[in-house]
Amino acid sequence: MTHVTVCGHFGEWIQGRLGPSGPVALVTLTCSAMRVTAPSEEALPFTADQLVRFARDLGMDAVPGARRNFALGIGAGGSTATLVAAARAAGYDGTPERLAKACIAIEGATDPLMFDTADQHLWASRSGEVLRTMPVPPRAAILGGLWGAPVCTDAGDNAFDDVSDLTGAWAAATEARDLPRVAALASESARRCTARRGPRDPMADLARDLGALGTVRAHTGSARGLIFAPGTIPPHGPSALQEAGLETILSFETGIA
Repeated sequence: MTHVTVCGHFGEWIQGRLGPSGPVALVTLTCSAMRVTAPSEEALPFTADQLVRFARDLGMDAVPGARRNFALGIGAGGSTATLVAAARAAGYDGTPERLAKACIAIEGATDPLMFDTADQHLWASRSGEVLRTMPVPPRAAILGGLWGAPVCTDAGDNAFDDVSDLTGAWAAATEARDLPRVAALASESARRCTARRGPRDPMADLARDLGALGTVRAHTGSARGLIFAPGTIPPHGPSALQEAGLETILSFETGIA
């Protein structure tokens, strides 16, 4: 059995519906700090019947346990990363598209973490399909933490704002490697999500006080973050987030130069 590590994400750059009645789509924010390793003696967070179906859909007899270094429900793709890690540890070497469909079959909604560059896709999370491939976001530093209680994704939850205007502008911003524009689009997606779904958080105020380019959030889940150019997170940034009430403070870089 192969030992593997699969990284999760930290919320989404953008998430919402493509049109008022369109599919829920997202651009994930990859995060190397969130990791799942397999095999492990820790049980997977699924029923025995679900795991039998998952293995069968991938042409396998069974999958092993896996261990996360983060909690479920924070908006880091824990369930998807767990399934991907378990499948790869058991020897799965098929296409990411097939793996996505197997995840959808038992999760109902999934993140694109089965792809090597998960953040280059506009992803239909309820059907497990790539809607559009775009440039990977420019390199950015994220300072973040957790705000509020964990919230696990409900695959039947479509209560998101229309973000088709944001996804339309995203390709041009990433093609131009325009981090301030990328941050502005992410901030607007986060603002719309908070206005519709809550809970209210201190991220906009923290962005202003700390000189961040913008904000990101888990559109379902408790992850919240500030976007900076690499090397510009102020030294007092982590303590400022902690004082504002965020927990599990972390920083990492994402995207490519």
